[in-house]
Amino acid sequence: MTSCKKSGARVFHCPRCNRGVAFDAEERAQLGLNGLLPPAVNSVQEQVERYRSMLSRFERPLDKALMLDSLHYTDQDLYFRLLIDHTDEYMPIVYTPTVGEFCQNFSRVFRYPRGLFVSIEDAGHVGELIDHCPQETVDVIVVTDGERILGLGDQGLNGMGIPIGKLSLYTACAGIHPNRTLPVVIDVGTNNEEYLADPLYLGLRRRRETGPAYDALIDEFITEARRRWPKVLIQFEDFGNRNAFRLLERYRNQVLCFNDDIQGTAAVTLAGVYSAMRVLQADLLEQKFLFFGAGEAATGIANLIADAMVEAGMPREEALKHCVLFDSKGLVTKNRENLAAHKLPFAHDLPEADDFLTAVRLVKPTGIIGVAAQAKAFSSEVLAEMASLNERPIIFALSNPTSKAECTAEEAYRGTNGRALFASGSPFAPVQFGGRTFVPRQGNNSYVFPALGLGAVFAGATCMPNTMFLAAARRLSELVSEEDLAQGSLYPPLADIRRVSAVIGAAVAECAYANGLATNPRPDDLEAAVAASMYEPRG
Repeated sequence: MTSCKKSGARVFHCPRCNRGVAFDAEERAQLGLNGLLPPAVNSVQEQVERYRSMLSRFERPLDKALMLDSLHYTDQDLYFRLLIDHTDEYMPIVYTPTVGEFCQNFSRVFRYPRGLFVSIEDAGHVGELIDHCPQETVDVIVVTDGERILGLGDQGLNGMGIPIGKLSLYTACAGIHPNRTLPVVIDVGTNNEEYLADPLYLGLRRRRETGPAYDALIDEFITEARRRWPKVLIQFEDFGNRNAFRLLERYRNQVLCFNDDIQGTAAVTLAGVYSAMRVLQADLLEQKFLFFGAGEAATGIANLIADAMVEAGMPREEALKHCVLFDSKGLVTKNRENLAAHKLPFAHDLPEADDFLTAVRLVKPTGIIGVAAQAKAFSSEVLAEMASLNERPIIFALSNPTSKAECTAEEAYRGTNGRALFASGSPFAPVQFGGRTFVPRQGNNSYVFPALGLGAVFAGATCMPNTMFLAAARRLSELVSEEDLAQGSLYPPLADIRRVSAVIGAAVAECAYANGLATNPRPDDLEAAVAASMYEPRG
């Protein structure tokens, strides 16, 4: 029986309690629904199949995303039942790559207000906005200022699609209760000329605010959010480079927070590297990585790889030399002037190179990692060079959406004669080559960030040190089977994501307990308790 206090037709307007034709005879009588529904009672599974049938009629992913968004707003449990039971099929619709198109069209398809919209014009009154939120408890906030959405750049308020999509995955993948999540967009304006000229754009029509006023608004938001929900986890999402690093450094030791673009991407990529080491039967300390890109994702991954090498016994100064960056001006070297602070640890004593193929020849990496959102950056010549340098080259084309991938899975396998250890940021279909079927899998942050949230929330962690991200990466790699590795998969199937999240969540929680960062009591069987805490939609 639903615990909703609404009755009659009002029930249908409450996504948290509406069950549609799944209401049984007793519920219909008690809630005053007789006559308001068709007489047949359908199980949730029957409703899932009905929606799958309807979704199959749409060809465009965005149309499917809009229909799922409507379901999310009208029947929350059915929406998550659909995502949980068919994760492989609908995650690319709810999140990457379709979420990029959803963001670009957010103002034009807007129908259902969800989450919190904070603008620079609300400065001094953010606490009032937060008090308007209906949730008595919030465990996880995902917040963006919309400046660097995926590989699409400044999306302004339209970037709200990212927190909405991310939080759907927190629930579907790791069981964070949907009633205890909050998507937030901080609207400080946009420099996107298209949106500034669009009469349907829903955000502020002004250039981006920067400087002290921006910082004060972010600080006010974090202070007020923690005033109302003291244990809330705040995930920073898709902030521009100029703000992402400094905001993380400012708050990471003060509040429970992390930046998924920097730290979540790093953890899932390191997990893929650990899996590659299993295939190669090699030592991480013997590897060298060349990054195509030098922003949040690249330096986040490079720093965590260096942390892993340090953990394995290598001095940090030496570990940093095993990660080399290539940005818009070429190789990042000691000779470069005016380097951004996040690049300085990776400015090595190397010759200059202004094209990536030359950089590969100079650095001789065992792996290349693409995170600059420049399609086709891993050309056939680059792939051939990597194949000549390595028996099994590591090729991670992590940029998304799909149109921004450095190379496709098929290009990676064909360009290396089937020898690449490949991972991508967007999904690719299996590839037939050389009499084998390769099943590439995404280095998708959804393997990690929901589990990080689950573990931190379960333990009541006070902050999230790097040891949590290292633990998440190791545990994720350990969950990849030998059968997965044999078919070219460096990650477990997304269909197993709930089990994967429970195991990683327990590892993250254990870090909190072991390091004195937990405020909640530790159960005897931590993994079982974490799994039992996960939200499950009503049947």
